[in-house]
Amino acid sequence: RNFPNRLGQGANVYLASAELAAIAAILGRLPSKAEYLEMFGSLVESQDTTYSYLNFDQNEAFTSKAAGVTIESEVSEAAKKSYEAFIA
Repeated sequence: RNFPNRLGQGANVYLASAELAAIAAILGRLPSKAEYLEMFGSLVESQDTTYSYLNFDQNEAFTSKAAGVTIESEVSEAAKKSYEAFIA
């Protein structure tokens, strides 16, 4: 899966965990093993709050903001049709 030019000439793609992707985003590059282990340690210490965002329906900060979002009926209908075609 990790091979040159997967997404076009000169592009490199790397298969990575969410943790590695987050650390790479913070650093702006792939970390060394030492950098990864150091930064991963801080993620483990806060894992209860770090991963809670994945439960959007249980996150008050998300649900309160989402409650005020309106979607135009045209967009909603197009999404429903697309979803129905996908699951068919």
